[in-house]
Amino acid sequence: MKVIPITPVPAGEEGAVQGLYASEKKVYPRSVTGVFAQWRWAFVWLTQLVFYGLPWLQWGERQAVLFDLAARRFYIFGYVLYPQDFIYLTGLLVISALSLFLFTAVAGRLWCGFACPQTVYTEMFLWIERKVEGDRPQRMKLDAAPLSARKLGKKSLKHFLWITLALWTGFTFVGYFTPVHTLWAESFTLSFGPWEWFWVLFYGFATYGNAGFMREQVCKYMCPYARFQSAMFDKDTLIVSYDTARGDPRGTRGRKDDRAAKGLGDCIDCGLCVQVCPTGIDIRNGLQYECIGCAGCVDVCDTVMDKMHYPRGLIRFTTQQALATGGKRQDIVRRVLRPRVLVYTAILLGLTAAMMATLAMRTPLKVDVVRDRAALSRIVAGGRLENVYRLQVMNATEQPQRYRLSAAGLEGLSLASEPEFEVGPAGSRWVPVRLQIPYGSAPAGSHAIHFDIATVGGDAHVREKSVFLVPR
Repeated sequence: MKVIPITPVPAGEEGAVQGLYASEKKVYPRSVTGVFAQWRWAFVWLTQLVFYGLPWLQWGERQAVLFDLAARRFYIFGYVLYPQDFIYLTGLLVISALSLFLFTAVAGRLWCGFACPQTVYTEMFLWIERKVEGDRPQRMKLDAAPLSARKLGKKSLKHFLWITLALWTGFTFVGYFTPVHTLWAESFTLSFGPWEWFWVLFYGFATYGNAGFMREQVCKYMCPYARFQSAMFDKDTLIVSYDTARGDPRGTRGRKDDRAAKGLGDCIDCGLCVQVCPTGIDIRNGLQYECIGCAGCVDVCDTVMDKMHYPRGLIRFTTQQALATGGKRQDIVRRVLRPRVLVYTAILLGLTAAMMATLAMRTPLKVDVVRDRAALSRIVAGGRLENVYRLQVMNATEQPQRYRLSAAGLEGLSLASEPEFEVGPAGSRWVPVRLQIPYGSAPAGSHAIHFDIATVGGDAHVREKSVFLVPR
């Protein structure tokens, strides 16, 4: 039997406790410029213009996008949705998941590196930090310095700007659920409701903590995507990679030195690729789950290669297959259109088209039928048998609508209540309905019937099934 030896750790001072926890070292990402940095900031602007600007956009006399939970109405531009339209949210989530699978299969963690809220807000908070405290060397020096008036002032200003941005983010989030103009007026007197206070502060605190302090730890330890991404990668997935065959052996040298004569590769071992990495990893060690695919190392390495007059692309987006076989760019592009990607694309396009078609052909009228449990069936004047129902009619338009009701499915079935009624814009109404048949015209039991509700002078029409009970 194999024995694993246990080597004791030398004891320290008497009574000292040996800790097993090592705190996470703070990462100080260096600023970087380049093509991918520009793309990253373009997505920061795009996502935040949508997030911060959409609540202020008006659609007619109301907010263009508003999720009114109290009234159970969801306004999305020209659509008025009800909780019964939950299927559209399901479809949107399925499409989002398939999009993530497709993009990951093609080019790795593009979502994480460019559009994930954690990445976007971390980039924004880092920009504030750089403007106040300076770039990487200045921030490291400031943190290592003893407390002084200068340090206290810079830290206070940074956190004030962070908290302001975080609270504005929380305010905007609540503005999707409470009309933002009402919320803005309430902010001057701080007269928010209890739930509004809770979500403004909670969302703001989450933004402040995640983007200001936790940063890469959210990506490394809290986000599940980092753990199961490898299941969606293959050897033809474009990932940020270091070309070992070209870069090694690494070593410092002068700009005019002959690297071949020194037996060195193209990597000058400057360490800038590590300094610009927001998660603090060394991409030269190969693919790691901490890599979010932001390509900051690609930008800074290309800058170094330009200064050394070496070809760009020592660190680049490429595939493991291309690195192993020396494949050219056209081979990489050809392998992108592999069966896995084509299947994802076909399913995604099919689901998107089906959802858009369903939404376009959606009937702006919803009806729920509820039987009156107090009196399932009764005999009324004239010797007729009557069943009572309650219909919840929901108007999914923003104009008042008048509806006509009829019922069929059983011989002699007649409507004993008003056949027409009106429902206000984006409103719902409970309509009591009485159906009657001649007593003895139908055998005892449950008989299938249906209600037809149609817009008077319009084309909206809904048919709902129910039953007519005949007692023994």
